[in-house]
Amino acid sequence: MNVLIVEDEALACERLEKMLAEYDPGINVLYSTDTVKDATVFMDTHRDNLDLVFLDIQLADGKSFEIFTKIDYPKPVIFTTAYDEYALKAFKLNSIDYLLKPVKAEELASALNKFKELSIEKIQAPMIDKELLSNILSQHSTRYKQRFLVKIGSRIQFRNATEAACFYAEDKICYLIVRPSGKKYMIDHTLEELSADLLDPRQFFRISRQHIVNIDTIQEVKSYQNNRLELVLNIPYDEKLVVSRGRTADFKDWLNG
Repeated sequence: MNVLIVEDEALACERLEKMLAEYDPGINVLYSTDTVKDATVFMDTHRDNLDLVFLDIQLADGKSFEIFTKIDYPKPVIFTTAYDEYALKAFKLNSIDYLLKPVKAEELASALNKFKELSIEKIQAPMIDKELLSNILSQHSTRYKQRFLVKIGSRIQFRNATEAACFYAEDKICYLIVRPSGKKYMIDHTLEELSADLLDPRQFFRISRQHIVNIDTIQEVKSYQNNRLELVLNIPYDEKLVVSRGRTADFKDWLNG
C-alpha cells in the first residue's frame, strides 16, 4: 500500500508514520508534505501509484480542501483533524474515515481495515464535496488549537492547550511550559504561528519577541524600568518576564478584557 501524508506538524507526521509501520510494515509512505501547493502537485502526478492519502485540514499555506478545487482526485482519503463533533459528519461523508488528533492506534487500525474492505469489495471511495466542507470550515474559522504534540526522548505525547502556562522561544526553538509543574516541552511551532491564529487571543498574549503568556497564569503585574511591566507567574519559572514597551498599552487593554 502506497500512502501520502499531508500534515503541517512534523511530530504528528513522524508519529503517524511510526503507527502505520506498526500496523503493517509493508505500508510504503511515498511522500509527506505540509503545504497545499506541494500536495496538489504530488497527488496529481502520482495518482496512479497512490493508494491512500492522510490529509490534515489546516496546512502551512491554507486549508487542504483547496486541493480539490485545483484537481479532480478520485482516490480514497482519510482526514486527520483537530476539529470535533460539528464537522465530523461532513468529514465522514467526504472520506472513507476521519481521525481525530492525536491519532489513536486503534482508530487508525479501524480506518485502515475499512480501506482494505472497500478495496477488496471494489467499492468506490466517496467523492469530495468541496463546497460542503469549505462552508463548514468557514463557519467555524475561529476555532483554536486544542492540543500540542511534544517530544519526550523517543516518545511523542500531547499536552492540551489548557495546560499551557506560557510559550517561549530560544535559539529558534519554541517551548511549551505547562502548569502547574512548570515543565517545558519542545513543540513544532514558532511564536509567530502561535500568536497569529493558533491560540485564542482572549486567553494568550505575546508580551515580547520571546514570550507568550496565558492570562490564567499571571499572578502579579509589577512596574518595571522604562515604563515597562514585569509579570510574576503562579508556576515555577526562573526567567524574568517583561512586557515590551511597545506592547504595554495593548497588554493593559487585554488584561482589562
